[in-house]
Amino acid sequence: MLTIRIWLLGGLLFGVVSVVMADSGFLPNLNPFHDPTGKVETFSTTGKIDLTGPFFQSLGTNGRSCASCHQPSDAWSVSAAHVAQRFEDTQGSDPIFRTNDGSNCDHNIDVATVEGRRAAYSLLISRGLIRIPLSLPAGAEFDVVSVSNPYGCNETSTLSMYRRPLPTTNLRFLSTLMFDGRESSTQTGTKPITTSGNNPGDLLFDLAHQSVDATNGHAQATTPLTTQQQQQIVAFEMALSTAQDIDSVAGSLDANTATGGPTAIPDIFFYVGINDPLGDNPQGKPFSPVIFTLFNQTWADSKPQTIQRRASILRGQTLFNSRKFDINDVAGLPSPLRGQTCGTCHDTFNVGNHSVSAPLNIGVADVTNNPLDVSYLPVITLRNRATGVETSTTDPGRALITGKWADIGKFKGPILRGLAARAPYFHNGSAAGLKEVIQFYNIRFSMGLTDTEQADLVAFLSAL
Repeated sequence: MLTIRIWLLGGLLFGVVSVVMADSGFLPNLNPFHDPTGKVETFSTTGKIDLTGPFFQSLGTNGRSCASCHQPSDAWSVSAAHVAQRFEDTQGSDPIFRTNDGSNCDHNIDVATVEGRRAAYSLLISRGLIRIPLSLPAGAEFDVVSVSNPYGCNETSTLSMYRRPLPTTNLRFLSTLMFDGRESSTQTGTKPITTSGNNPGDLLFDLAHQSVDATNGHAQATTPLTTQQQQQIVAFEMALSTAQDIDSVAGSLDANTATGGPTAIPDIFFYVGINDPLGDNPQGKPFSPVIFTLFNQTWADSKPQTIQRRASILRGQTLFNSRKFDINDVAGLPSPLRGQTCGTCHDTFNVGNHSVSAPLNIGVADVTNNPLDVSYLPVITLRNRATGVETSTTDPGRALITGKWADIGKFKGPILRGLAARAPYFHNGSAAGLKEVIQFYNIRFSMGLTDTEQADLVAFLSAL
């Protein structure tokens, strides 16, 4: 019997729990964790999940580890509901609640009382957001005119960005690290992951670099990670594959001929640029919009409720693969693009992220005409140094790394597996659930989805 601090989301079980294991210090492979629509599981190619390595160790000065923001129960990210329960269970003393980046601002705040901490960490509690302080890069094509931050961090020299922790699983499919790509950029001393590059060498280099930056920043380390510790963290992460394995109504997602769940993920064929729709496939193969093939007509069952749910999931997969719509005014893509599908931006087979580094501005950070509620975020006004044109955004995104005006509001699309366990969604947590995600796309791209079609897409995404 080993007592470990894993916060289980769902089923009213939170906090420090006792887990029975064959070997002390390990989480069994495919250990199920409840989430809002079923159970999420992780498969490790090492045979079990080592809870004693540096990923789970406090290697800084504030008590945090990698696992503070990357929980196995939350598909190796953190859900806002989970963070809220951690706050209540510890009265805001859990290591995730630290003022260096867990609080809405790092000055003029009160963390001496429970209510003070509740206010100081409100974005982390309600949206699962970490504050990322970023400065304007040298030689940027724009200036920061003003910052209106409701939490007090109004500095124009260092901007406070509020972003969700990305999962530390299914990593071999990545074409860039971090929402703004800062851990795969020459500007930060890391390596772009390109179709002609040294892969997976560039990815492994970037992951090692990111482990150092995360420990120095989030954990406030004063002693650098050793090369061995970096390699252990990267090896641990690269061994993980995570997906929804059980749907509470549809049942097993790898039953009969279905190939949902995490055990099939290590066998997914991938290379950087695979199935890219705009000519970046290094093998020159044509793009296929049929991205997901996890479920099919023979995935049947005798129970009426199960039949209905499985049919909905299958319809959602078909919609994802085949529903055509026009993509207009997305910075990073030619415009207009007629008759596109979800696979245009989510082209990796049975994974769903972009197979090349393709940061896009789909409008999630927009201040106006945004279907999402972003009123809780700062408004940042930028001015183009060459033209004098001004624009406002809640997050400049990729532009804070490259300094390019054209990169304002651009972010990468994350891997779609394990979605159900890690709400809310988008880089800023602006979509509370997958229903809100689909509603955003339906409005933004005039997809014309009916209520039933939206529900089917939600069912499908919940099953990934």
